[in-house]
Amino acid sequence: MRRRDPVKRSIWIGASLAVLMLVWSTSLQLKAMIAKRELSKVEGQMKSFTNEYWQVLDNKRKGDDIQRKVNALEQLSATRFLHANVLNALQTATVDDVQLLRYRAEQLYATTDAIKPKTNGDHVTPGRPATITERVTVTLEGSDSSSNPGDQVTKFKETLANNSYFKEALGNKLNAVSLKSLGQPEFSPSNGRRGVYFTLECRFPEVTR
Repeated sequence: MRRRDPVKRSIWIGASLAVLMLVWSTSLQLKAMIAKRELSKVEGQMKSFTNEYWQVLDNKRKGDDIQRKVNALEQLSATRFLHANVLNALQTATVDDVQLLRYRAEQLYATTDAIKPKTNGDHVTPGRPATITERVTVTLEGSDSSSNPGDQVTKFKETLANNSYFKEALGNKLNAVSLKSLGQPEFSPSNGRRGVYFTLECRFPEVTR
């Protein structure tokens, strides 16, 4: 009868279930620990990949910036203003009784700061790189000692405007070569003749890089 006691059986069954629950709970904890360890490992790998990704992006940005500067330098080297070309053109653009006395070139540069891209929600405003605008002005001072001083100035001005170099360099613009001043006839001690002094100005097109 003691063997068939239902209370004793219930105790054994309850104890067995408790042991099974303990084993099952322990296995779940063990699996959770393993999963947590794997999660930490994966998160570490993801963080490493993320750092590498941002490093790649940063290197790409630096590489693009270097390439942009190299391209700008190459463009500057290819399109920079050369005084030798102007002086060579002046040797072929001559008019009788007109003598050049002074050559002056003025180069001015205006810079524009870069604008960084802006993000406002889903709207992205693109940025703009820094630029520099070059303005070149060549001033020629000379004298006209022809029989009627002053008549050859207009002819010299037209000769410059029609010169192949000046025509291309000045953009074939109207009044690209302008008369800035024309003096009164006076005696020149250098050649013993009467002449007038004049000033011509050549404005080259603005170049933005």
